[in-house]
Amino acid sequence: MKPNEDREALRARLSPLAFKVTQEKGTEPPFQNEYWDHHGEGLYVDVISGMPLFSSRDKFDSDCGWPSFSKPVSADHIGRHPDLSHGMVRTEVTSSDSAAHLGHVFSDGPRDAGGLRYCINSAALRFVPKDQLAAEGYGEYLSLFD
Repeated sequence: MKPNEDREALRARLSPLAFKVTQEKGTEPPFQNEYWDHHGEGLYVDVISGMPLFSSRDKFDSDCGWPSFSKPVSADHIGRHPDLSHGMVRTEVTSSDSAAHLGHVFSDGPRDAGGLRYCINSAALRFVPKDQLAAEGYGEYLSLFD
């Protein structure tokens, strides 16, 4: 397929907001997104590829209006890139599998958990509840919840 065909197929599969966030480095509104105050136990995976990105065990309330995590499931599952847009110096976080824009990482997270805050757009994620991990092919991650 041509690159445009791939992009159009992705546009058809994702919600308009998920497409804008993951493909155009958009940002969803704070406090008006699916997971900012979600408290279920499970995995947050890449909405495009399904790669496991974050565990609910590492999610915390940062009062920023977006889901915040102290660390990824695996450092290999995310990419970090300098982001100088909007007159700021930030570090963009992407999925290493799909290259989707996820959000940004900041150094103002919980000190006792490493000091990082992965501020992630809900639209870039899909939540898989703990009790569905094995059925959806994520059984190897059940040990994160012991």
